[in-house]
Amino acid sequence: MKTLSLFILTSFFYAFGINTLSAADWKVYVAKYKQDKTCAITYTFDDGLAEHSTVAAPELEKRGFRGTFWVCGYYTEQGVSSKLPRMTWNELKKMAKNGHEISNHSWSHQNAKRLTLEQVKSEIEKNDSAIFANIGVMPVTYCYPYNYKTDEIVALASKNRVGTRIKQISIGGKSTPQRFAKWLDDLMKKEEWGVGMTHGINYGYDAFKDPSLFWAHLDKVKSLEDKIWVGTFREVSAYIKERDDIQLNVSIHKRGMTITPEMTLDKKMYTEPLTMVLVGEAVEKVSVKQGKKQLSAHIAGDKVLFDFNPYAGKIKVSFNYKQSKNVHEK
Repeated sequence: MKTLSLFILTSFFYAFGINTLSAADWKVYVAKYKQDKTCAITYTFDDGLAEHSTVAAPELEKRGFRGTFWVCGYYTEQGVSSKLPRMTWNELKKMAKNGHEISNHSWSHQNAKRLTLEQVKSEIEKNDSAIFANIGVMPVTYCYPYNYKTDEIVALASKNRVGTRIKQISIGGKSTPQRFAKWLDDLMKKEEWGVGMTHGINYGYDAFKDPSLFWAHLDKVKSLEDKIWVGTFREVSAYIKERDDIQLNVSIHKRGMTITPEMTLDKKMYTEPLTMVLVGEAVEKVSVKQGKKQLSAHIAGDKVLFDFNPYAGKIKVSFNYKQSKNVHEK
Protein backbone atom coordinates (compact mmCIF):
# COMPACT_ATOMS: atom_id res chain seq x y z
CA MET A 1 0.00 0.00 0.00
CA LYS A 2 1.16 3.50 -0.79
CA THR A 3 0.49 5.93 2.03
CA LEU A 4 0.99 9.67 1.95
CA SER A 5 0.31 12.02 4.87
CA LEU A 6 -0.43 15.68 4.25
CA PHE A 7 -1.02 18.64 6.48
CA ILE A 8 -2.56 21.32 4.27
CA LEU A 9 -1.36 24.80 5.19
CA THR A 10 -4.09 26.85 3.58
CA SER A 11 -2.67 30.27 4.40
CA PHE A 12 0.33 29.41 2.22
CA PHE A 13 -1.34 27.59 -0.61
CA TYR A 14 -4.27 29.98 -1.01
CA ALA A 15 -1.80 32.71 -1.83
CA PHE A 16 -1.23 30.71 -5.02
CA GLY A 17 -4.88 29.83 -5.62
CA ILE A 18 -5.56 26.46 -3.98
CA ASN A 19 -4.02 24.10 -1.50
CA THR A 20 -3.25 20.74 -3.06
CA LEU A 21 -1.96 17.26 -2.41
CA SER A 22 -0.24 15.38 -5.21
CA ALA A 23 -0.24 11.65 -4.63
CA ALA A 24 -0.59 9.03 -7.34
CA ASP A 25 -2.98 10.77 -9.78
CA TRP A 26 -4.97 12.80 -7.27
CA LYS A 27 -5.00 16.25 -5.74
CA VAL A 28 -7.04 16.74 -2.57
CA TYR A 29 -8.05 20.09 -1.11
CA VAL A 30 -10.89 22.01 0.52
CA ALA A 31 -12.67 24.29 -1.96
CA LYS A 32 -12.12 28.01 -1.55
CA TYR A 33 -15.89 28.47 -1.39
CA LYS A 34 -18.83 26.13 -0.90
CA GLN A 35 -19.47 23.71 -3.77
CA ASP A 36 -16.23 24.92 -5.36
CA LYS A 37 -17.82 28.14 -6.59
CA THR A 38 -15.75 31.02 -7.91
CA CYS A 39 -16.75 33.68 -5.41
CA ALA A 40 -19.22 34.39 -2.60
CA ILE A 41 -21.74 37.13 -1.85
CA THR A 42 -23.54 38.06 1.36
CA TYR A 43 -26.43 40.52 1.40
CA THR A 44 -26.68 42.41 4.70
CA PHE A 45 -29.50 44.70 5.84
CA ASP A 46 -28.93 47.16 8.69
CA ASP A 47 -31.19 48.60 11.40
CA GLY A 48 -34.17 46.20 11.32
CA LEU A 49 -36.55 48.23 9.13
CA ALA A 50 -40.05 46.75 8.85
CA GLU A 51 -39.79 46.31 5.09
CA HIS A 52 -36.86 43.95 5.52
CA SER A 53 -39.38 41.25 6.50
CA THR A 54 -42.14 42.24 4.06
CA VAL A 55 -40.03 43.14 1.00
CA ALA A 56 -36.33 42.18 1.23
CA ALA A 57 -36.61 38.69 2.74
CA PRO A 58 -39.40 37.52 0.38
CA GLU A 59 -37.47 38.74 -2.67
CA LEU A 60 -34.37 36.86 -1.52
CA GLU A 61 -36.42 33.73 -0.84
CA LYS A 62 -37.98 33.82 -4.33
CA ARG A 63 -34.49 33.18 -5.68
CA GLY A 64 -33.44 30.67 -3.04
CA PHE A 65 -31.20 33.17 -1.24
CA ARG A 66 -30.95 34.07 2.44
CA GLY A 67 -29.65 37.31 3.96
CA THR A 68 -28.16 38.67 7.16
CA PHE A 69 -30.29 41.17 9.05
CA TRP A 70 -28.48 43.26 11.66
CA VAL A 71 -30.92 44.46 14.31
CA CYS A 72 -30.89 46.71 17.36
CA GLY A 73 -33.11 45.52 20.19
CA TYR A 74 -34.05 49.07 21.19
CA TYR A 75 -35.53 49.75 17.74
CA THR A 76 -37.13 46.32 17.55
CA GLU A 77 -39.00 46.85 20.79
CA GLN A 78 -40.40 50.13 19.44
CA GLY A 79 -41.77 48.28 16.41
CA VAL A 80 -44.19 50.23 14.21
CA SER A 81 -44.23 53.11 16.71
CA SER A 82 -40.60 53.92 15.87
CA LYS A 83 -39.88 56.98 13.72
CA LEU A 84 -39.12 54.48 10.96
CA PRO A 85 -41.24 51.30 11.36
CA ARG A 86 -39.18 48.31 12.53
CA MET A 87 -39.56 44.56 12.40
CA THR A 88 -41.05 42.85 15.44
CA TRP A 89 -39.46 39.99 17.37
CA ASN A 90 -42.12 37.64 15.98
CA GLU A 91 -41.25 38.62 12.42
CA LEU A 92 -37.54 38.16 13.11
CA LYS A 93 -38.17 34.76 14.67
CA LYS A 94 -40.07 33.66 11.56
CA MET A 95 -37.27 34.91 9.32
CA ALA A 96 -34.71 32.98 11.38
CA LYS A 97 -36.79 29.80 10.94
CA ASN A 98 -36.77 30.47 7.18
CA GLY A 99 -32.97 30.42 7.17
CA HIS A 100 -32.07 34.10 7.39
CA GLU A 101 -29.43 35.22 9.86
CA ILE A 102 -30.62 37.61 12.56
CA SER A 103 -27.62 39.16 14.24
CA ASN A 104 -26.22 41.91 16.42
CA HIS A 105 -26.00 45.60 15.45
CA SER A 106 -25.69 46.79 19.10
CA TRP A 107 -28.61 47.48 21.43
CA SER A 108 -29.33 51.13 20.57
CA HIS A 109 -27.08 52.01 17.59
CA GLN A 110 -24.97 54.54 19.47
CA ASN A 111 -21.82 55.93 17.91
CA ALA A 112 -18.96 54.13 19.64
CA LYS A 113 -16.81 57.27 19.30
CA ARG A 114 -18.79 58.63 22.24
CA LEU A 115 -18.72 55.45 24.35
CA THR A 116 -16.20 53.81 26.63
CA LEU A 117 -15.15 50.26 25.85
CA GLU A 118 -17.24 49.09 28.80
CA GLN A 119 -20.28 50.82 27.32
CA VAL A 120 -19.61 49.24 23.92
CA LYS A 121 -19.41 45.86 25.62
CA SER A 122 -22.72 46.50 27.39
CA GLU A 123 -24.40 47.48 24.10
CA ILE A 124 -23.20 44.25 22.46
CA GLU A 125 -24.06 41.93 25.35
CA LYS A 126 -27.51 43.44 25.94
CA ASN A 127 -28.42 42.93 22.29
CA ASP A 128 -27.05 39.38 22.26
CA SER A 129 -29.27 38.57 25.23
CA ALA A 130 -32.36 40.17 23.67
CA ILE A 131 -31.93 38.32 20.37
CA PHE A 132 -31.39 35.01 22.13
CA ALA A 133 -34.37 35.53 24.46
CA ASN A 134 -36.76 36.46 21.65
CA ILE A 135 -35.52 34.33 18.75
CA GLY A 136 -33.71 31.45 20.42
CA VAL A 137 -30.47 31.91 18.47
CA MET A 138 -27.31 33.41 19.94
CA PRO A 139 -25.65 35.80 17.44
CA VAL A 140 -22.13 34.82 16.41
CA THR A 141 -21.48 37.80 14.12
CA TYR A 142 -21.52 41.56 14.68
CA CYS A 143 -22.06 44.74 12.67
CA TYR A 144 -20.55 48.03 13.90
CA PRO A 145 -23.00 50.98 14.18
CA TYR A 146 -22.05 53.67 11.65
CA ASN A 147 -19.33 51.20 10.55
CA TYR A 148 -17.12 52.84 13.18
CA LYS A 149 -14.45 50.62 14.66
CA THR A 150 -11.05 50.73 16.34
CA ASP A 151 -8.65 47.87 16.96
CA GLU A 152 -9.89 47.72 20.56
CA ILE A 153 -13.55 47.63 19.52
CA VAL A 154 -12.87 44.96 16.90
CA ALA A 155 -11.06 42.81 19.46
CA LEU A 156 -13.96 43.24 21.90
CA ALA A 157 -16.70 42.55 19.34
CA SER A 158 -14.87 39.53 17.89
CA LYS A 159 -14.92 37.49 21.11
CA ASN A 160 -17.06 34.38 20.69
CA ARG A 161 -17.88 35.33 17.07
CA VAL A 162 -17.11 33.72 13.76
CA GLY A 163 -16.76 37.18 12.24
CA THR A 164 -17.64 40.89 12.28
CA ARG A 165 -18.39 43.10 9.29
CA ILE A 166 -15.09 44.84 8.62
CA LYS A 167 -15.60 45.84 4.99
CA GLN A 168 -18.63 46.14 2.75
CA ILE A 169 -19.96 47.84 -0.37
CA SER A 170 -23.06 50.03 -0.30
CA ILE A 171 -25.76 48.62 -2.56
CA GLY A 172 -28.53 51.08 -1.70
CA GLY A 173 -28.92 54.60 -3.06
CA LYS A 174 -25.66 54.47 -5.03
CA SER A 175 -26.80 51.50 -7.11
CA THR A 176 -26.79 51.51 -10.89
CA PRO A 177 -26.86 48.57 -13.31
CA GLN A 178 -23.27 49.38 -14.26
CA ARG A 179 -22.10 49.45 -10.64
CA PHE A 180 -23.75 46.10 -9.90
CA ALA A 181 -22.24 44.57 -13.06
CA LYS A 182 -18.74 45.79 -12.18
CA TRP A 183 -19.08 44.42 -8.64
CA LEU A 184 -19.96 40.95 -9.90
CA ASP A 185 -17.24 41.03 -12.55
CA ASP A 186 -14.58 42.05 -10.01
CA LEU A 187 -15.69 39.39 -7.51
CA MET A 188 -15.48 36.61 -10.08
CA LYS A 189 -12.15 37.77 -11.51
CA LYS A 190 -10.55 38.14 -8.08
CA GLU A 191 -12.39 35.14 -6.53
CA GLU A 192 -13.39 37.25 -3.53
CA TRP A 193 -16.18 37.42 -0.97
CA GLY A 194 -18.38 40.46 -1.49
CA VAL A 195 -20.48 41.84 1.38
CA GLY A 196 -23.31 44.08 0.21
CA MET A 197 -24.77 46.59 2.68
CA THR A 198 -28.08 48.40 2.54
CA HIS A 199 -30.49 49.94 5.03
CA GLY A 200 -33.73 50.97 3.37
CA ILE A 201 -35.34 49.43 0.33
CA ASN A 202 -38.09 52.01 -0.29
CA TYR A 203 -37.46 54.35 2.65
CA GLY A 204 -34.88 55.16 5.30
CA TYR A 205 -31.17 55.81 5.08
CA ASP A 206 -29.57 55.04 1.70
CA ALA A 207 -32.79 53.60 0.26
CA PHE A 208 -32.75 52.51 -3.37
CA LYS A 209 -33.77 55.15 -5.89
CA ASP A 210 -35.47 52.30 -7.71
CA PRO A 211 -35.69 48.92 -5.92
CA SER A 212 -36.18 47.16 -9.26
CA LEU A 213 -32.43 47.67 -9.80
CA PHE A 214 -31.80 45.38 -6.83
CA TRP A 215 -34.26 42.74 -8.00
CA ALA A 216 -32.64 42.73 -11.47
CA HIS A 217 -29.24 42.32 -9.82
CA LEU A 218 -30.51 39.37 -7.77
CA ASP A 219 -31.87 37.79 -10.96
CA LYS A 220 -28.42 38.14 -12.54
CA VAL A 221 -26.77 36.51 -9.53
CA LYS A 222 -29.32 33.68 -9.68
CA SER A 223 -28.37 33.08 -13.33
CA LEU A 224 -24.74 32.74 -12.20
CA GLU A 225 -25.42 30.43 -9.25
CA ASP A 226 -23.03 27.83 -10.67
CA LYS A 227 -20.25 30.38 -10.03
CA ILE A 228 -21.52 32.46 -7.08
CA TRP A 229 -22.28 31.20 -3.58
CA VAL A 230 -24.88 33.39 -1.85
CA GLY A 231 -24.58 32.73 1.87
CA THR A 232 -25.28 34.54 5.12
CA PHE A 233 -22.49 36.40 6.86
CA ARG A 234 -22.27 33.67 9.47
CA GLU A 235 -22.08 30.90 6.86
CA VAL A 236 -19.35 32.46 4.74
CA SER A 237 -17.32 33.71 7.72
CA ALA A 238 -17.39 30.27 9.32
CA TYR A 239 -16.56 28.48 6.06
CA ILE A 240 -13.50 30.64 5.43
CA LYS A 241 -12.13 30.25 8.95
CA GLU A 242 -12.73 26.49 8.93
CA ARG A 243 -11.12 26.19 5.50
CA ASP A 244 -8.06 28.08 6.68
CA ASP A 245 -7.77 26.08 9.90
CA ILE A 246 -8.29 22.54 8.63
CA GLN A 247 -5.54 19.97 8.23
CA LEU A 248 -6.01 16.88 6.09
CA ASN A 249 -4.24 13.57 6.57
CA VAL A 250 -4.65 11.61 3.33
CA SER A 251 -3.91 7.96 2.70
CA ILE A 252 -4.04 6.84 -0.94
CA HIS A 253 -4.81 3.22 -1.80
CA LYS A 254 -5.57 1.21 -4.93
CA ARG A 255 -9.27 1.95 -5.33
CA GLY A 256 -9.58 5.18 -3.39
CA MET A 257 -8.36 7.04 -0.35
CA THR A 258 -8.96 7.76 3.30
CA ILE A 259 -9.05 11.41 4.40
CA THR A 260 -8.87 12.39 8.06
CA PRO A 261 -9.76 16.05 8.71
CA GLU A 262 -8.49 17.78 11.84
CA MET A 263 -9.81 21.08 13.19
CA THR A 264 -8.79 23.26 16.13
CA LEU A 265 -11.82 25.58 16.10
CA ASP A 266 -14.73 25.41 18.54
CA LYS A 267 -17.16 22.92 16.99
CA LYS A 268 -20.10 24.46 18.84
CA MET A 269 -19.55 27.76 17.04
CA TYR A 270 -18.07 26.66 13.71
CA THR A 271 -20.75 24.39 12.26
CA GLU A 272 -20.48 25.03 8.52
CA PRO A 273 -19.93 21.97 6.29
CA LEU A 274 -16.91 22.22 3.98
CA THR A 275 -16.58 21.14 0.35
CA MET A 276 -13.85 18.63 -0.49
CA VAL A 277 -12.40 18.58 -4.00
CA LEU A 278 -10.59 15.57 -5.43
CA VAL A 279 -8.92 16.17 -8.80
CA GLY A 280 -7.58 13.27 -10.83
CA GLU A 281 -8.58 10.90 -13.59
CA ALA A 282 -12.24 10.74 -14.62
CA VAL A 283 -14.16 8.14 -12.64
CA GLU A 284 -17.41 6.42 -13.46
CA LYS A 285 -18.72 6.07 -9.91
CA VAL A 286 -17.65 7.21 -6.50
CA SER A 287 -18.73 6.25 -3.00
CA VAL A 288 -17.98 8.54 -0.05
CA LYS A 289 -18.66 7.66 3.59
CA GLN A 290 -17.84 9.57 6.75
CA GLY A 291 -18.21 7.17 9.62
CA LYS A 292 -21.50 5.40 8.94
CA LYS A 293 -22.96 8.29 6.94
CA GLN A 294 -23.07 8.09 3.16
CA LEU A 295 -22.13 11.46 1.68
CA SER A 296 -23.54 12.76 -1.59
CA ALA A 297 -20.75 13.14 -4.15
CA HIS A 298 -20.83 14.93 -7.51
CA ILE A 299 -18.58 14.02 -10.44
CA ALA A 300 -17.67 16.91 -12.78
CA GLY A 301 -15.09 15.88 -15.37
CA ASP A 302 -11.91 15.01 -13.49
CA LYS A 303 -13.26 16.43 -10.21
CA VAL A 304 -15.16 14.76 -7.39
CA LEU A 305 -16.95 17.15 -5.03
CA PHE A 306 -18.68 16.45 -1.73
CA ASP A 307 -19.62 18.33 1.43
CA PHE A 308 -18.40 16.94 4.74
CA ASN A 309 -18.44 17.62 8.46
CA PRO A 310 -14.89 18.65 9.47
CA TYR A 311 -15.41 17.21 12.97
CA ALA A 312 -16.97 13.86 12.08
CA GLY A 313 -13.80 11.83 11.55
CA LYS A 314 -12.40 9.73 8.71
CA ILE A 315 -13.76 9.95 5.19
CA LYS A 316 -13.49 6.85 3.00
CA VAL A 317 -13.61 7.36 -0.75
CA SER A 318 -13.93 4.47 -3.24
CA PHE A 319 -13.65 4.89 -7.03
CA ASN A 320 -14.77 2.94 -10.09
CA TYR A 321 -12.68 4.19 -12.99
CA LYS A 322 -14.03 4.66 -16.51
CA GLN A 323 -11.01 2.87 -17.92
CA SER A 324 -8.88 0.11 -16.43
CA LYS A 325 -6.25 1.67 -14.25
CA ASN A 326 -3.04 0.16 -13.00
CA VAL A 327 -1.87 1.44 -9.69
CA HIS A 328 1.73 0.60 -8.90
CA GLU A 329 2.28 0.06 -5.24
CA LYS A 330 5.52 1.19 -3.70
